[in-house]
Amino acid sequence: MPYNARNGRKKWELLSQDSPSWESQADASEETFSDHIYPASDSVKTKLPSRDNVLWVDWDGLEDPSHPKNWSPRKKWAVTLILSCFAFISPISSTMVAPATSRIAGEFSITNPSMISMTTSIFVLGYCIGPLIIGPLSEIYGRQRVLQSSYLFYLLWNTACALAQSHTQLLAFRILSGLGGSAPLAIGAAIIGDVWHPEERGRAIGIYCAAPLLGPVVGPVCGAWVAEYSSWRWVFWSTSAVALGIQVVGLFFFKETFAPYLLEQKAKSLEGKLDSEQAEKYQYVRSIYEGKSNRSWQAIFKIAMTRPFQLFYHETIIQILGVYFGFIYGIYYLYLTQIPPIFEHVYHQPVGIAGLHYIALGTGVTIASQANAMFMDPIYTRFKAKNRGIGEPEFRLPSMMVGSVILPIGLLLSGWSAEYALHWIITDVGMVFVGMGVILVFQSIQAYMVDAFTLHAASALATAATLRSLAGFGFPLFAPSMYQKLGFGKGDTLLACLAIVIGCPAPILLWRYGNSIRAGSRYARQPLTHGPTRGQS
Repeated sequence: MPYNARNGRKKWELLSQDSPSWESQADASEETFSDHIYPASDSVKTKLPSRDNVLWVDWDGLEDPSHPKNWSPRKKWAVTLILSCFAFISPISSTMVAPATSRIAGEFSITNPSMISMTTSIFVLGYCIGPLIIGPLSEIYGRQRVLQSSYLFYLLWNTACALAQSHTQLLAFRILSGLGGSAPLAIGAAIIGDVWHPEERGRAIGIYCAAPLLGPVVGPVCGAWVAEYSSWRWVFWSTSAVALGIQVVGLFFFKETFAPYLLEQKAKSLEGKLDSEQAEKYQYVRSIYEGKSNRSWQAIFKIAMTRPFQLFYHETIIQILGVYFGFIYGIYYLYLTQIPPIFEHVYHQPVGIAGLHYIALGTGVTIASQANAMFMDPIYTRFKAKNRGIGEPEFRLPSMMVGSVILPIGLLLSGWSAEYALHWIITDVGMVFVGMGVILVFQSIQAYMVDAFTLHAASALATAATLRSLAGFGFPLFAPSMYQKLGFGKGDTLLACLAIVIGCPAPILLWRYGNSIRAGSRYARQPLTHGPTRGQS
């Protein structure tokens, strides 16, 4: 039953439990929030309201401008670009210190090579822990509040790194800053899914996904010159200064995007505006996402914090893509830590010049990410048209197939050219191919998970991000020993073989069986038996 607020106040659409909701009309793929985000089997048993005394709050029709998917393109791009800046500066912090590790080792008297490498990679260990907390919390308290709070946490501890008086302090501060800095990586793709329709999402995903892979490339280039002409502490002062600027911009222009949270706030606002007759009739005011689930913070927190583990245990899709995601990210961070030894020891270049070769990796990431951003949406739309107007997550997989072929080619080319000390440009060309392969797989996995898990995207991506970050932390630690025993040629051949064995079957299996896997899934979007409406997500 509609409620019209008087005195010029906004009209609110209030529905009985049996009424069709905005989401059921506009997003056929996103099931009822109470049944899907907080399944009955997960809920703590409590006395729940009957439908007769509940006023259900819905969106004001399909074109409600307050729904994030109906925002203007300018507002959507503002959120996307600010998010990409968040996702860019945090990974810069992870690797910018790499060229300065020799100076840190000298100041703190560190001789163990693994401990020296850990100065760089331990930041990524914070990425393992953060998503498991940040992803679920964003589904409770909204994306904006969680993202801004986490980033402030990162900013404080990154600044503390500049003041560290021992290697132990530096390692502790690095892992804490990594924990906060994981927020844009943990929930970024979910935010993209909040505001963009599937047929519009590819370009936004392309720009966002390039940021966390370009950041680790730009970091060492800048860090090499800082290390050569200034103190290693300025690595942290400089990144904190830039991060502070992004944080200030975000406070003014980054808006909340999570639809269930927005509608819940709308319901709370309306609750205090009911007149006496309505207040007597309706004991509860609930958003259509809340349903009859237990909304005590204890119940919500318990469910949200255990969901990433449930997703990994139950969801075959996350198991397949999570392992591949981790392997790809591990190779990427392994390469980031091995570029200085290759060009300093094999090609005998000074630190500053050796650091410039990170640009080759960044060039591959940039070229492939922007090309993929241009073609991802048209490819999705074309397959959707052939599928009777039904969009499926599997339509994001073609770019993963291309990336899984390009990656091993790049590994073999760069590894054997460095092994035989061929001209450095050949090694750089190989690194360009590695960057292209990594970003194509990276973008495809992110887009697939957003499409497949919709409202659960933050938790699904948090699970994958944990596996990804564990590999990003671990691979650089064993890399020195591997290359010392095998050399660059055989070492990269081993990685190329693993890339073929792990990577090539993954997109083929999901293309062939992804629909069936999702049909048996508890959390993934169910395959549709009819063409979706415009708002399908």
